[in-house]
Amino acid sequence: MKKIIGLEGMTTSEINFELQRGGKFVLFQYCVSALVVTFKRASGVYFLKSGESAFVKGLPFTAISFIAGWWGFPWGPIYTIRSLFVNLRGGKDITAEIIAATQLAKG
Repeated sequence: MKKIIGLEGMTTSEINFELQRGGKFVLFQYCVSALVVTFKRASGVYFLKSGESAFVKGLPFTAISFIAGWWGFPWGPIYTIRSLFVNLRGGKDITAEIIAATQLAKG
């Protein structure tokens, strides 16, 4: 499994405590286009502690999409709008999937 950004130095009990307080695992989307080619990608997984701003963490991906996403036809504008929508709403919450995957690994 890839490294999750934001878990550095945290114990399992600290992670569980943050999850109980509202922490979550999220992905951000970004889009890059060049005329007839458009790429829609997801960031790495971020762990956001309770009270941490998903908006701020997602800003680099939002900026990439806003600057470089529009230029591909026809998918550039479509993927860019979708990426901006997801990121400005705090990213895609994948907490349930991460918890399920780690429980499967333990079982």
